[in-house]
Amino acid sequence: MRVKDWLLRLLLLAGLGVSAQVQAVCSVVATVPASFGTTVSSMTVRTASQTSSTTNAGLSCTPAVLSVLASSDHFDATITGSSQGGMVGPTGDVISYTIYANNTTSFPMTRGTAFDFGGSGGIAAALGLVFGPGTKTVPLYFTTLVGSNVASGVYSETLSIFWSWNYCSGIGIGGLCLGREINSGTTTLNVSMTVVNDCQITTPPIAFGSAPVVSAFATVNGQASIACTKGSAYTVGISDGQNPVSVGGRRQMISGSHLLAYDIFMSAGTTRWGSVGAARRASASADVNPGNGLGTGSQVFNYNAKVYTDQATPPGGTYIDNVVLDVGF
Repeated sequence: MRVKDWLLRLLLLAGLGVSAQVQAVCSVVATVPASFGTTVSSMTVRTASQTSSTTNAGLSCTPAVLSVLASSDHFDATITGSSQGGMVGPTGDVISYTIYANNTTSFPMTRGTAFDFGGSGGIAAALGLVFGPGTKTVPLYFTTLVGSNVASGVYSETLSIFWSWNYCSGIGIGGLCLGREINSGTTTLNVSMTVVNDCQITTPPIAFGSAPVVSAFATVNGQASIACTKGSAYTVGISDGQNPVSVGGRRQMISGSHLLAYDIFMSAGTTRWGSVGAARRASASADVNPGNGLGTGSQVFNYNAKVYTDQATPPGGTYIDNVVLDVGF
């Protein structure tokens, strides 16, 4: 009898083993960092949302074959970060962003509040977190908020993610749950962006109008408006144009084969505005808002342009030149 009883128990256990599904096992693992990019313009950060993602937010599951998630199964993630609530840069500026549990704005995650990947739109099921072959991880998605006026530099935040899960880890005969996987753990995730200097430049054309002789052309007063990255020190140069005089450096407009010499001078003075060395203008010398870049506001550089009167009047025609205004950091 004892032998028969033992054989009966063995056969019963073997039968259960054949009918049961393989158990799923989840664990907290190292994350994959999320980066918004290493050369993002400060102007782009301020005016347009940037996106990023991570393929692994720290939860990894070895799925059960054909296991099914029930309403009582949960995969909770609670995210906390810096007290500033975003990526912090070298000067203390902050780039705020929203975290999403799926690649859509329908699933925003609130910092400090548990988000259930099992019950919120069936994200865990869609990921195949506990069914199908292969180990699965949970991605996260990030979108920056428009309006951040920041200096250049590396911005980063280290998020703490507390994972907690409770689900049926394997199914036996008749759909009976063989046991529940209940566990938790904490991991960290780095989110970063490198912001680079940039400028927006407004330069209206210089038009001398018409005159019968070179001495009749009036001086043209103008402005170059430049909005550069917050806190950036820069210089502004103007090229010698397409037809510079090889000796003396005068700029020249051209009409056919004829030339008309002119030049551009700093502010209201007689110092020629050029493209190299001391001929450039520093942001600290701006006529309006001198100093480093403002990010959201413009700095204005005045100039005056004159046709040289010590040259012979060339034949009538439309004289044109193109100069390049450049900003250097």
